[in-house]
Amino acid sequence: MTYRLYGDLGSGAFSAEAALAEAGAPYEFELISLERGEQKAPRFLSLNPSGKIPALRLPEGEIVTESLAILLTLADHFPQSGLLPAQAAPARAAAYRWLAFMASEIYPFVEIADYPARFAQEGEAADALREVAISRIRERLLLIERVLAGPFLLPGGFSLLDIYAAMFSRWSIGSEWREANLPRLTGLAAAVSKRPAIAPVWARHFDRSDGQEK
Repeated sequence: MTYRLYGDLGSGAFSAEAALAEAGAPYEFELISLERGEQKAPRFLSLNPSGKIPALRLPEGEIVTESLAILLTLADHFPQSGLLPAQAAPARAAAYRWLAFMASEIYPFVEIADYPARFAQEGEAADALREVAISRIRERLLLIERVLAGPFLLPGGFSLLDIYAAMFSRWSIGSEWREANLPRLTGLAAAVSKRPAIAPVWARHFDRSDGQEK
């Protein structure tokens, strides 16, 4: 009963792989290179017609796309993993709130920051749009920074929220700005990166020798 995750290193596939590792799920990772445009190849489009990663094949064969849907599916498959608080608990509602906030208020701007020419004419217009997108990502991460009272986002401890927030803190905003403005979120990311199950996943995605950061 093995899961199969399709994605690239340093991409949104990190959150799914970290959740799989934390849950102790048996899985395989298939590299889909964004640099080589493999997400637009016919084989991957047959899995996800939108041509976006990650995608997860469940042991039963069904394909799940959209990183938030993948995370929630894994929490349902592994209810004892601690990926989310108990069903109907107040903390569960808070978890849904912040997961939805990050998926809807941060993720769309990451695509604009990374690929502004998809949304505006190349040159000054695209460059200006990219700066606006980065500014919006920073504003939203600052909201998370302000509500982060402990080592993790929920008072009860580690959850999917922390995987998601740690991932977003690595993208688009610049390492110097992050260190100067997000000390709590930087600490959260460090705590996530040191969890025994997630540490090797973090290293593969974010501690690469090329030093690239989205």
